[in-house]
This record gives sequence, structure tokens and C-alpha cells, in this order.
Amino acid sequence: MILDELALTFVPDLGVRGVAHLMDIYSSAEEVYAQKEHNLIMCAELRKDIAARIAQKVGYAEAERELRYCEEKGIAVTSYNDADYPPLLREASDRPHIVYSIGDIEALQSKHILSVVGTRRISSYGESICAKIIPELAEMFPDLVVVSGLAFGVDAAAHRAALAAGVRTVGVVANPLPDVMPAQHRNLAKDMVENGGAIVTELHSQTKQNGAYYIPRNRIIAGVAEGLLVVESPANGGSLSTAKAADAYSRTIMAVPGRINDSRSEGTNHLIKTNIAQLITSAEDIAKALGWEVVGAMPEKMRFAPHEVTPKERAVYNIVADSSDGVTMDKIAENTALSVSEVSAILLNMELSGMVRQLPGKVYIIC
Repeated sequence: MILDELALTFVPDLGVRGVAHLMDIYSSAEEVYAQKEHNLIMCAELRKDIAARIAQKVGYAEAERELRYCEEKGIAVTSYNDADYPPLLREASDRPHIVYSIGDIEALQSKHILSVVGTRRISSYGESICAKIIPELAEMFPDLVVVSGLAFGVDAAAHRAALAAGVRTVGVVANPLPDVMPAQHRNLAKDMVENGGAIVTELHSQTKQNGAYYIPRNRIIAGVAEGLLVVESPANGGSLSTAKAADAYSRTIMAVPGRINDSRSEGTNHLIKTNIAQLITSAEDIAKALGWEVVGAMPEKMRFAPHEVTPKERAVYNIVADSSDGVTMDKIAENTALSVSEVSAILLNMELSGMVRQLPGKVYIIC
């Protein structure tokens, strides 16, 4: 139950890694709370005081209060054991057990997620990089999801570029929801949510704000994506902590090179120079670095809901699949007893659904 999962995060001194450690031993928070104190000490190797708190069901009062708050504010509560928990983040040993979100957290289930970070003091060069690379990548991968931290500078530029390109974007914030910091980005966050994205945080409403949550937040930005792109960063910028987390998670780190006399590019140039990051100058470089197979863009970057395959579509699909070099519309019609007009309509629908792809010469292949 979500109440048990939430309660575990309110146990004093247990911490993020402590909860993750318990999940590696027990299947759920409900099972953790079912343990006797001595079992938690012997099997889970917890400190006696922490084991006693769990045995005494400490955390439930705070969890009930938090659930009421989230219901009132329209905040979704997702635990590590939920199916819609971000799958890549699940791999991290310091993952947050609970993720709070507004919008559609399902965006983080996409097979093409890129995190983009960089300096708050973005230059026109950094703006142009985001405005160029993200739309190009969106053309190649219509299910692209761009993740960043909703901060000033590169973060905001990346979110806006994703919105302009018609793909979803997710902001990971270092404050409790439903507030958004900085306040100047509330309208941006609203646009992100209305266009299929989300705003997420690991911080509950009872968190005392002290400015210490930005670095821990960065590990989530790194953890939810397959790759991290750094666009402009000074030598000691916060983006480098995100790169460090990404490196610890064995994520692919990429960086855009900058001028050698520009302080805003000292960090990115160092990442490239020390072989921590791959040098990136285009969307194609990103696709290659991440091993994403380019299958062509869908018309106008539109998304279509999956549908049940009809018998006629199955027949057309089988013929296309059996031809390693592709097959023409006329050949499909000959082998299916369908009219050319029927085949044309079926192929168009299958193209929009991402099942087949048309090559020059009106030859069709399987995507």
C-alpha cells in the first residue's frame, strides 16, 4: 500500500540509501513494517534505534498527513514499487523511494529520454545550441522526452526548445510541489504539464527549505535518462555534479564544446578533454552516442495511439516483413488480393503508427 511506502520515508535517520537498502532485502514497505525489531537488526543490519522506530510504526502519522495534502493539491505519489516509477531511476542505489509529480509521470517511461543541463548564465551560443539540437533530435525521435531542472539559463532553454519541437519535457525541482522555483517559471511549468510533460520532486510538503536540495536533485536528473547533455558550464558549475552522478550511474555523458576563452565553457571543455564526456555538435552525434536507431520522423511530429492490428494489416505487415529489400505497393496488392487503394490506406495508417517506413521509390520496409 502507498501509505506503507510513504511512511518508510518519514522514519527518522533512515535516509534515502537506508530505504533503498531495505527494498533490496524486502519486497515492499509493508513487509518491512511486518518485521520484528530483532529481524531488522540481524537481517537488514539496521541500527537498533532505527529498527525500533520501524517496529513501532513510526512514520505513519506523517504519511497520512502527506497523502491528504497531495490529494488536496492534485499531486501524484509514486513509489519505487509502482509500475509507473521511472525505470532507469530504479537502477540507482540512492534513488528516492517516493516521487511526487504533477502532470504525466508516464513520460519518464519513454525509450528516448535525454537530460540537458548547463549554466544559468546562458549565452546566445548556448541558446542557439538548444534551439537547434533538440528540435533535430525530436524530428528523429517523436517520443523524445527532454529532462532538466527548470532553472534559469540552459534548463529553461531546453524545456522551451522541447515544447517548440512538440515533444514532452519534464522538470525536476528542488522544492515541494505544487510550488515551482524559480517563481518566474510557473507559466513554463504549466505549459510543460499541459503538453504531456510533468514536474517532479522527491521532497514532501513537510520539507524544511534550506537551499541544500539542489545537488541531491541533480542525481534524479541524471538517473531518469539514458544520456546527459551538458551545454555550457563553468569550471565549478552545478552541472558538473549532475555529470558526476551520471558517471556513477554509467550513463552516457555528452558535452557541447565552447570557446577556450569563455568561462561558461570551461566545465564542458574539461569534460571533453578528460574523456568524461563525448564531444557533441549535432543531434546525429547524440543518437550515435546513445545507440538510438534512427527510423525517420513521423509527419509533423504527431503521435498516434497504438491500435489493434486488423487481419488486413497483419497480411500487409507479413509481406513487408518477408522482404529484406523492401516491397512496393503493387507487389503487396498482388500477394494479398487487396486493391491498390486498400493497400495504400493500410500502409498510410501503418506508417503513422510506426509499423512500416517508406523509402525512396515507394518501397516499404519494417520499422
